[in-house]
Amino acid sequence: MTQDDAAPTPSSASRSASPAIAVSRLTKIYKTATAVDSISFAIPRGSITGLLGGNGAGKTTTIAMIMGLVQPTSGAVEVLGHTMPDEAAAVLGRMNFESPYVDMPMRLTVRQNLTIFGRLYAVDRLKERIAELADQLDLTDFIDRASGKLSAGQKTRVALAKALINDPELLLLDEPTASLDPDTADWVRGHLERYRKRRGATILLASHNMLEVERLCDRVIIMKRGRIEDDDSPDSIMARYNRSTLEDVFLDVARGRDREAAQ
Repeated sequence: MTQDDAAPTPSSASRSASPAIAVSRLTKIYKTATAVDSISFAIPRGSITGLLGGNGAGKTTTIAMIMGLVQPTSGAVEVLGHTMPDEAAAVLGRMNFESPYVDMPMRLTVRQNLTIFGRLYAVDRLKERIAELADQLDLTDFIDRASGKLSAGQKTRVALAKALINDPELLLLDEPTASLDPDTADWVRGHLERYRKRRGATILLASHNMLEVERLCDRVIIMKRGRIEDDDSPDSIMARYNRSTLEDVFLDVARGRDREAAQ
């Protein structure tokens, strides 16, 4: 092998050093309604970022454009150094999505569902990977039970297993602990923290659970009416609004109480 063969190409080197997610003047308009209005941000690799906002703030549309599922009206999205949605095939196997609001086929067992998703992601040693996740996420007792017969907590753990089946570099989470009791929710958050540290993964978390965001996130992006209202660390945002919790900040933003009035 020559020196030229061994060295990475400039494009591959720049991609590995690029942010996990880079959004530039991203806009999505549905007929006359602007869901996302010229937002820009970059998320470094290995970080956990919270994406906050009330219903209709543009969070779900933003995540859908990051995943390449929705075509932007204008602006650009890059994921792991690749332009979305044009180069989605290069990154879809390295990312995954989890939401308790997306049900798996109810009649299939947990094992069958994980097998199908594992095959979609071309996971090597799939049986071993499912056994590993079953052990880590405590699925063993119900792995051969129909997914439609699971409790809310069990369904959440299965959804997380599905999201981790391909050991993704980038994990997009939408309300991952919704409807869970505090003990189960804390367990899920702990697993996500451990996964991020072990894998060096990047996590983008959309949540209405402000305590969850305060615990997990290095940074918070707050959206309102399709625009970014604030973007900083949780502590800095709380200080700017003269608040002791993110929940109070969230209410200030939702109700139109600006930073100057808060100070």
